Amino acid sequence: MYGNYDPGTAGGPDGPPDQDAQQRFDQLIEGDQRIEPRDWMPDAYRKTLIRQIAQHAHSEIIGMQPEGNWITRAPSLRRKAILIAKVQDEAGHGLYLYSATETLGIDREELLDRLHDGRQKYSSIFNYPTLNWADVGAIGWLVDGAAIMNQVPLCRCSYGPYARAMVRICKEESFHQRQGFEILHTLSHGTTDQKAMAQDAVNRYWWPSLMMFGPPDGESSHSAQSTAWGIKRFSNDELRQRFVDMTVPQAEVLGLSLPDEDLRWNAERGHYDFGAIDWDEFARVIRGDGPCNAERLQRRRQAHDDGEWVREAAQAYADKHAIKQEARAS
Repeated sequence: MYGNYDPGTAGGPDGPPDQDAQQRFDQLIEGDQRIEPRDWMPDAYRKTLIRQIAQHAHSEIIGMQPEGNWITRAPSLRRKAILIAKVQDEAGHGLYLYSATETLGIDREELLDRLHDGRQKYSSIFNYPTLNWADVGAIGWLVDGAAIMNQVPLCRCSYGPYARAMVRICKEESFHQRQGFEILHTLSHGTTDQKAMAQDAVNRYWWPSLMMFGPPDGESSHSAQSTAWGIKRFSNDELRQRFVDMTVPQAEVLGLSLPDEDLRWNAERGHYDFGAIDWDEFARVIRGDGPCNAERLQRRRQAHDDGEWVREAAQAYADKHAIKQEARAS
């Protein structure tokens, strides 16, 4: 399962547990401290992290596609330069996260194989199309806004490499969210057609953005254990509510409406009430029946295949360098 990773001895990072190792792990979790790659951890904890961090990494590199689609069609050189920088950031986030996953003893090629053959998933939001330039703004404002709400608590995740990677990622995601808001603000205060385009994008991306937080707490199969291990800090429904509360005032500044007739302030709860999410749609997209599932994976596989010569060249250079180092050492 773990590629070329060497299993450890009893009490070691990947060895069978002894009583002292389990106790040390439990004490670190209870003390809200970090688990590091050198520490022993339960296999279930390791597998949970591999699943979550890999899905996050996959989402970053798949997420380059819907926005990259607009680089050549950006309305100005300034917009183009900003969008290129953002897409490059997403590639970097994927690399940080694959590196963090590799500290758990699994090879990156194995992770990519799992993505390409459908054994691992990526965020459902990236299976929706970007039909016009305003969609780039909606992704920045709503999708990256939801991502920030999800990811900031991960900076305090119990697994050290993941938490440290998230610090930089969250800083860059904040830039992405502001970029999206600025695009929509420009459009919503422009011509009638531009405002209509912005409103259309928000209408299409609002509900899928709420789905990004995952299923309701009562139907989430991983949340309770992830919370007990300190991987997750807040429940799906808590984060979704925070996102709605944050976004409604921002929509008022934009002069755009959110497509929910049930959206209203509840003074008694101190939060906004919102309508029912179509979880059947969520399930369909997760199963692979979204508007762009097949297209996204096909392009990802093609990009991987097209890049094979680069990987081979890099490996050849590394092997040649290693031979020279051995010769010098001898």
